[in-house]
Amino acid sequence: EEREHSPTKNTGWCAPAGTMDTKTEKLSLKRQVGLKGAVSLIGGTMIGSGIFMSPQTVLHTIGSPGASLLVWASCGLLVIMASFCYAELGTVIRESGGEYIYILRTSGPVVAFMLIFSSVLFVRPAGVAGISLSFAQYVVAPFYPDCAPPVALVKCVAAVAIVTLATVNCLNVRFAMSVQVFFMVAKVLALAVIIVGGLVMLARGNTENFQDSFVNTNLGVNSIGIAFYQGLWSYDGWNNLNYVTEELKRPEHKCHRGRMKQQ
Repeated sequence: EEREHSPTKNTGWCAPAGTMDTKTEKLSLKRQVGLKGAVSLIGGTMIGSGIFMSPQTVLHTIGSPGASLLVWASCGLLVIMASFCYAELGTVIRESGGEYIYILRTSGPVVAFMLIFSSVLFVRPAGVAGISLSFAQYVVAPFYPDCAPPVALVKCVAAVAIVTLATVNCLNVRFAMSVQVFFMVAKVLALAVIIVGGLVMLARGNTENFQDSFVNTNLGVNSIGIAFYQGLWSYDGWNNLNYVTEELKRPEHKCHRGRMKQQ
């Protein structure tokens, strides 16, 4: 009768020290992102080109200031509820990857591959291109006060910005988080200037835009849809923290606290 023999049993042979540990060792990322980095990551990606470009489109599409404010409030409420759902997902499935890893665990590899394929080839590049072109447009605009800047120059500046930020993120996580914090503070200060300026105008009695604020509201499905699309674009980036779950120091706390502080 033939019997199977284990190489580590009844033969006197022992596996070299560390062999089994090496086989079972799991590759993991360094947990270097703390609460400040988590808040900066969400805030830095949310406060982008959308908040500076979409308000005029929302107002023009929906037709009235009052309806425009309702659209902004509705978009914000929707994003808050969705971010809480993502915070729970980040504490249950503590793996990086965002939507990809969640769909992989729930719907299988085929659906997850379709998601990541479309995201890598179409969705993400289009978003990065739009943000970079907006950034480049604002950078070169002061040098061309009387005319539109050359398209080629805008594209070159956008390409340099993409390559620079990609290099920074590849070199060091902590340095990348420091850059993220710096730019988030700069963007928050820019928004603060706009908000304070608006409050000053209201304090001086410039409230004519709020008189009959719902007049000329466009209630068509197309107008409402475009307005919500533009409004949600301004909040884009609220889910980015879940892409780096494995780099959070304490994901069970940072996911919730990071999102709460950002809201």
